[in-house]
Formats: sequence, structure tokens, C-alpha cells
Amino acid sequence: MKTLAIFTLALFLLAVTDLAAAEKFQADTISTKGGPLVITFLGHASLYFTFQGQVIHVDPTSREADYSALPKADLALVTHEHGDHLDPEALAKVRKEGTTVLVSRSCAGQVEGAKAIQNGETRQELGLTIEAVPAYNLVHLRDNGRPFHAKGDGNGYVLTFGDKRVYVAGDTENTPEMKQLKNIDIAFLPMNLPYTMTPEMVAEAALAFRPKVLYPYHFGSTDVGLLQALLKDAKDIEVRVRQMK
Repeated sequence: MKTLAIFTLALFLLAVTDLAAAEKFQADTISTKGGPLVITFLGHASLYFTFQGQVIHVDPTSREADYSALPKADLALVTHEHGDHLDPEALAKVRKEGTTVLVSRSCAGQVEGAKAIQNGETRQELGLTIEAVPAYNLVHLRDNGRPFHAKGDGNGYVLTFGDKRVYVAGDTENTPEMKQLKNIDIAFLPMNLPYTMTPEMVAEAALAFRPKVLYPYHFGSTDVGLLQALLKDAKDIEVRVRQMK
């Protein structure tokens, strides 16, 4: 009995520790026909979703959180190979037995046991539909003329939770594929130079596919107020700013 009591106490303390770690981050709850979707904002490009008892981490990186103290992933998504998105150490801490890891083409071979998903591909995982959207630069280039993100290397992801479609764009500009998206309820769009988009580019994309809720993320020192001003007359698009610098 004493051993059982100690084991039960240990589990309780572990749960309390996980809850305390998660509580320091902002979170929003979205109603869906499949139950509540909780979005926890860790920082920069790192966030996770909780839906129907399952946890889906996106771009877990050690610089944004201590992943050993956060809920383990049933599914982890990595958008591309850059270090602020692909962090093998953080992935190792968030994985458990049975965790599925989906990565872009540029990450193939860098994460043991991961499955690569190509631009335009759709997968079913954990009962969720996951669509890989191309993520790349058209305008912003390195000094050698190469884009910061080449077409075909990186993914954004559209995940369907119940009746809600959530788009996490990854590092990208306002590409034709992005502008052609349909029925997006929530969008995470990156906004920092020279790697992704200006506020004007984000606004142009949002006005093209009109998400109901727009979270700027990966925005560094960019003034999010500029984006809010650009979209002030778009009453069907709610711009929500969270701690995602």
C-alpha cells in the first residue's frame, strides 16, 4: 500500500508540474463541433493544440520552452529544417511511445522515425486531416540570389479539428497556393523580414483567403499594429496578437 501511495503521489506531482509549466503560456479555446480546441502559444513559431485528449505540437524548439515540462505529443509537425523550427533535442523531449512526427522534405533523414510529407499531400493522422501547403519565398532572397526558403522544401499545414480548419503557414511569403486556400477559420501567418512577409504581404494574403481569425506569428520586432491598421476595415477578419515574437 505504501508503494502504491508513493506512486500515486508521484503521478499527481508530475501532473501538477505539467499544468504549472503550461499555465505560464497564453492559450485560447476555440469551440468546434468535435469539442474544444485549445491553442497554447509558446513563442515565435512554436505552439501546440489540444483536441479530444490529443496533443499536437508544431515546430517545438528549446529556445521557446522547456519541453520536458510540457504535455507529450501524440503528433508533432515540423515545417522546415531551420533551427528555429527543427530542433531534434526539443523533439526528443516531447516524444513518447507512439508519437507520430511529420516533417517537410527538407527535414527528411534528420529526425529518426519521422515521416516526410510533400507539398500538396494530404494525410490522416489521429483522426485529423492534415494538408501540406507549399511554404517558400518569391521576393526575398539571400545575397547569392537564392530564396531564404526554396519551393518544395518547406510546408505549411492545414489541420481540421471538428468543423474548424486551422492553417499554420511556416516560413513563407504570400504565395499563390496560400491565396487559393478556402474555408480557413484560423490562420497563423509569419511576419518578419527578410525571411517571410511584411505586414502588407500578410494583409494581402488575408484579404485573399479571408481567415476568420488571424494570428500573426514569427513576427520578431515587426510592429503588429501596422497589420491591424491595414485590416481595420476587414470586419470578417479578427486579428489576434499573442506572444509569438
